[in-house]
Amino acid sequence: MTFKILLPQEIMQEGREYLESRGYQLIDGSGMEEEDIIRDIPDCDGIIVRLSKMSDRVFDAAKKLKVVARHGAGYDTVDLDSAKRHGVTVLNAPIANSMSVAELAIFYMLHCSRNFKLVQQKMLEDYYFAKLRTPKVELDGKTLGLIGVGNIGSRVALKALHGFNMKVIAYDPYKTKEQVPEGVELTDDFDRIFKESDFVSLHCPATKETFDFIGEKQLAMMKPTAYLINTARGKIVDENALYHALQSGVIAGAGVDVLKEEPFNPAHPLLGLSNIIIAPHIGAATKEATDRASLHSAIGVDEVLSGKKPSWPVPGF
Repeated sequence: MTFKILLPQEIMQEGREYLESRGYQLIDGSGMEEEDIIRDIPDCDGIIVRLSKMSDRVFDAAKKLKVVARHGAGYDTVDLDSAKRHGVTVLNAPIANSMSVAELAIFYMLHCSRNFKLVQQKMLEDYYFAKLRTPKVELDGKTLGLIGVGNIGSRVALKALHGFNMKVIAYDPYKTKEQVPEGVELTDDFDRIFKESDFVSLHCPATKETFDFIGEKQLAMMKPTAYLINTARGKIVDENALYHALQSGVIAGAGVDVLKEEPFNPAHPLLGLSNIIIAPHIGAATKEATDRASLHSAIGVDEVLSGKKPSWPVPGF
């Protein structure tokens, strides 16, 4: 029996070769939207999803589906309750993009610390204003506060500690002192992260518990010289509160890789501010991270369909 694996979007060659060498038939999908997947999936045993959403309607149509592999760390685009009802195992690739996202978090910190967006906006109009009058600071000796110290947060911590001589404090109710990198001060005081940090970097998943959990209260506790960095998920930040905090000078700036709505609405008010850098969710878009995610997704699909214990199941599966 040949298992069929649906690919709504392309995966990298390493992943394709891994599956094809083991006898799987790869079905290149007709599109990545819900209706495309519903049309393509009825005869498929597995699916590797990148940007596509796995809704309840998709699971209803997937009569033979046994495994969903998310091509990345996040899995908020998969209806987990529906997957469980339909007896489908859900996997992700939690370590595939850790280095890439961690590097990007540091990039945003550096970009913010030099007020680089404003510098670029002003340098042709008023060279010396851009050079001398835009506020700029070093990372050296500053305090970094982490929300979440998993694969990505831990890498950010190590880079900050050893690359930039920063003090690192972290909040993560699921970690013990022994589970975080040496030199990181783990605290159970959530508010302390915002009150003491010069940079607050978010590294937690989007769940019902974390939706909009960074809002007006947390931003108001931050120093007026502090920056918010979000390379996790747009859903965890109250964007209206962030806009008002940036516009009114409650915080100095922000670097975000994600917004709630992707692709972005060109009229989004955050896009018009000079003290925020925004990118189109590029944290996992490096060649290295994409290659690893494709391979890890392929490995996971093979593990499930060959009856092995999967290496990277989503919690609860």
